[in-house]
Amino acid sequence: MRLVDPWDEAPASVWGEPGGAGADVPDQWFRPVERRGDSAAEIYLEVQSSPAFREVRRRYRRFVVPATVAFLLWYLGYVIVATTAHDLMARPVVGALNVAMVAGLGQFLTTFLLTWAYARHARLHRDRAALELRWDTQEMTRGAGR
Repeated sequence: MRLVDPWDEAPASVWGEPGGAGADVPDQWFRPVERRGDSAAEIYLEVQSSPAFREVRRRYRRFVVPATVAFLLWYLGYVIVATTAHDLMARPVVGALNVAMVAGLGQFLTTFLLTWAYARHARLHRDRAALELRWDTQEMTRGAGR
């Protein structure tokens, strides 16, 4: 099944054209678009084996693997303690709040904190490099056979 992009042939304003995005940007800031005879698959394989791509993936794994393991251990610990230590979980903390409710609410809190930490890590350590890879890949595939 082949998907057809309806905007593939549509004219677009480009950098440096009158009225286009960045019309007042000096010409020396432009990177030449590399026209390649390679197929898109070969270009993507080349990018996948590049040091820049491997660095983005390494940064991703260095955050995601430990965070996932820590969260799963925290979640499984909560489930195990909730099913085996009924007296501990039923112990009141403040008023009608018991240990089980506090730990359950802690699950929600850690989910939100982990989401915030992931977004921050991505923004600070991966997004810029991934965006540069994306633009470079798009420039290389622009003239490639599909």
